[in-house]
Amino acid sequence: MSKFNFESLTVYQRAFTLSKNIYLLTQTWPREHLFGLTDQIRRASLSIVLNIAEGSSRTRKDYQHFLIIARGSCFECISLINLAFEIKLISLKQKEEMYNEIYQISKMLSGLRASLAKRK
Repeated sequence: MSKFNFESLTVYQRAFTLSKNIYLLTQTWPREHLFGLTDQIRRASLSIVLNIAEGSSRTRKDYQHFLIIARGSCFECISLINLAFEIKLISLKQKEEMYNEIYQISKMLSGLRASLAKRK
């Protein structure tokens, strides 16, 4: 049962699952990447979730700004996933699955932001 409004948002739930999956995936990555790629992709994916949550507690205008930041974190994740694939930390299937999920989350964030802009 959701006690906070943001918890019932599909985009929040999907971003939360993405972040959880990235944490689980990166647990198997070599330790040499811990303070670079691993840490960065974990923080970027978590940033999506946290900006949705924090933004929901602010004014509509501020919330829109937090959603822009969350969407930027999606873009950051894409670059990191591409790098992880190139250095053979993830398979093509994993790359495509994460890419598609992040793309959908990014579209949902844009839609939520647009719906907030229409409300007056």
